[in-house]
Amino acid sequence: MNSILRKSILGIAGLTVAGGLAAGPLNHDTTPTTRDAAVTTQAAGTLDTATLIPHGVQGNQSHIDLTDEQTANVKAIIAATKKAGMDERAAVVSIATALQESKLENLGHLGDRNDHDSQGLFQQRPSSGWGTVEQITDPEYSTMAFLKGLKQVDGWKDMPLTVAAQTVQVSAYPDHYAQWEQQAADLVAEHWNK
Repeated sequence: MNSILRKSILGIAGLTVAGGLAAGPLNHDTTPTTRDAAVTTQAAGTLDTATLIPHGVQGNQSHIDLTDEQTANVKAIIAATKKAGMDERAAVVSIATALQESKLENLGHLGDRNDHDSQGLFQQRPSSGWGTVEQITDPEYSTMAFLKGLKQVDGWKDMPLTVAAQTVQVSAYPDHYAQWEQQAADLVAEHWNK
């Protein structure tokens, strides 16, 4: 992607410079475990793997057990994705991003553990133009803001998940999104048609 297009995308979407820094595994008590990437989304629902994971998963996959609150956030991300007129793949990218950034927890300010002023499911920053604290801690708003950024990424559907997510988030840890693709796909397969 040329630098002018990238700067335009970043300016339009008001993207964070280090969105992944605060929400990485070091800042949470939940330790992801490696999961067998051979698990397919077909077992979880009617959507097939080719739709949800068109490029296959990259690297070892992580998995966490979700609380009711985290599951509600998955459903909110899926609802917002549908409201934005985007498809199941967009939901997979969004959920994998939120898994990496916050473990699907709608995080407020974390004090010394905070990455600047990053908050919410996607660890968006008010100071970077994502919205107010109230907005970015609203799951629908924060998902719509993420999806607005994703729509600005030319060819995002043809990119590996981690590249698409990183282009929007501009994380200090760009490869970490890939580890959540299988769980995100499983969650979309389970909840998309409910």
